[in-house]
Amino acid sequence: MPTLPTNIVLIGMPGAGKSTLGVILAKQTSRAFVDTDLLIQDSQNKTLQNIIDDKGYIALRRIEQDALLNLDAENTVIATGGSAVYSTSAMEHLKKNSTIFFLDVSLPVLEKRIGDFSERGIAMDTHQSFSDLFSERSALYCQFADARIDCAERSQEEICVEIISRIS
Repeated sequence: MPTLPTNIVLIGMPGAGKSTLGVILAKQTSRAFVDTDLLIQDSQNKTLQNIIDDKGYIALRRIEQDALLNLDAENTVIATGGSAVYSTSAMEHLKKNSTIFFLDVSLPVLEKRIGDFSERGIAMDTHQSFSDLFSERSALYCQFADARIDCAERSQEEICVEIISRIS
């Protein structure tokens, strides 16, 4: 009999609520919680923005890929960085024992939540607009997600209920 995935992985754009929802889901499902952005910052002793400033956004993506490939978690809610989907190998590693949920939030809502994203530590080319990044990543989120969660006009609690119902 096949085993059910033990991890819940949350993917989506910066500002989608992955970290906040992750904490709530972990509590409600008796799982541990890992925020990969925090793992990266801890391993590098720098903020994401400082990593980008010092080494560039491509380096941050490589560091993120390494963090994900080295993540060995069971019974855990994992909130990934927004750029995790650029690494096919990292996403396939997560998929082995996880259900991956794309938290789909509209561009206007994300822009409102983030405001000035110049210091947010977003792994993107300096010549790329946030709108372009949104379009580019949306296709990747859909590609890797087991389920898309429409977060429009829904509370965190409602989104958690939907995710829990899909893993039960």
